Amino acid sequence: MPKRIIPCLDVKDGRTVKGVNFAGIRDAGDAVELAKRYEEEGADELVFLDIAATVEKRKTLLQLVEKIAREIDIPFTVGGGIRSTEDAKAVISSGADKISINSAAVQRPDLISELAEQLGSERVVLAIDVKLENGEWKVYINGGQTATPLLALDWAKEGERRGAGEILLTSMDHDGTKNGFAIDIVRQVSEAVNIPVTASGGAGTMEHFAEVFLKTKASAALAAGIFHYGEISIPELKAYLRTQHIEVK
Repeated sequence: MPKRIIPCLDVKDGRTVKGVNFAGIRDAGDAVELAKRYEEEGADELVFLDIAATVEKRKTLLQLVEKIAREIDIPFTVGGGIRSTEDAKAVISSGADKISINSAAVQRPDLISELAEQLGSERVVLAIDVKLENGEWKVYINGGQTATPLLALDWAKEGERRGAGEILLTSMDHDGTKNGFAIDIVRQVSEAVNIPVTASGGAGTMEHFAEVFLKTKASAALAAGIFHYGEISIPELKAYLRTQHIEVK
């Protein structure tokens, strides 16, 4: 399968934002305009994460999801504040192709099975935020604010067993640093499960994308800031990956 390049829109108060290590957030532009631009540039998919929804204990910004969905035709994943099958169905009805769940799945793992049963596994993305602590990759929830005793590898395997169709794996230590992806945990997770794994957190150069594809079984790589601020364009990234004999769409 060709490797996928996925821009991510982290949205807060209706605007696209970007931070470092899940903190220090700054504005990155209009979500609808960015979505249109990424489709035109050849993004394979788009991820929209309402990063404040869970912390603020509210549902996803459905009107904004609808506006974006009307403007793009590429696969569109939406996450943030989805706690039930009803929430998920509302997001799908607003135009999303897939839903991403994180905190609610950790708090009630049966939610993964329920969503897979009602929507189909292909629509269910299990987002896992991880941090390295004493040599172990631990799972965090609530926008990276709350530690859990879960180990990333165990949780990824359980997520697959319960019906998740994909995993979106973000290293909090690498997020926004532009120092490269967390190759170690991406390799571990992508080799342990039989569903697609998207690597997230740390992209800073085109070489970082090549590294994660050549050294792990990740099927996609996600980035935000480097695309939002024009540091790397998707066409030039794909052209570079082809020179490294990495198949992209």
